[in-house]
Amino acid sequence: MAAKAEASTFPIVFLVGDDPVRLGLVTSLSHPGGNMKGINIFNLEIAAKRLELLRQLLPKAARIAVLINPADAAATHTQLGEIEATAHDLGLQIQILRADSSAEIDAAFETIGRERPDAVFVTTTPFFNGRRVQLTQLAAFHRVPQPMDCATMPKPEV
Repeated sequence: MAAKAEASTFPIVFLVGDDPVRLGLVTSLSHPGGNMKGINIFNLEIAAKRLELLRQLLPKAARIAVLINPADAAATHTQLGEIEATAHDLGLQIQILRADSSAEIDAAFETIGRERPDAVFVTTTPFFNGRRVQLTQLAAFHRVPQPMDCATMPKPEV
């Protein structure tokens, strides 16, 4: 957005995980216009599909903790709308947990450990992507349910 504000004549290439039209980077996807061209990864638009997949992997799950990053308001708003609608359609109860620091992730997982939801759904943000080791370690420590226990997983035939 800063580059767009500073220069309207030279080409600018972007990579975003949200709708570039909604962000104001381009006028439309088919005819972007102006000097901004780029790629939308559509991470945010697949939140509903990710929740449906989680439900398929854990069909008995009814209570889902959803970890969001309030500092990334645009991404959070887009995903949360899809998640809430899909949760309602699937008959899932969701609990929203907010974290925008490592300490807040720790606190969110303390809540998860105490309240024992059936699953945890982590929204897609650069902040959480950069903390996947912390998230994985906390999920293991708090014994967040796994879709399939490796010990019971069928062994591949040789």
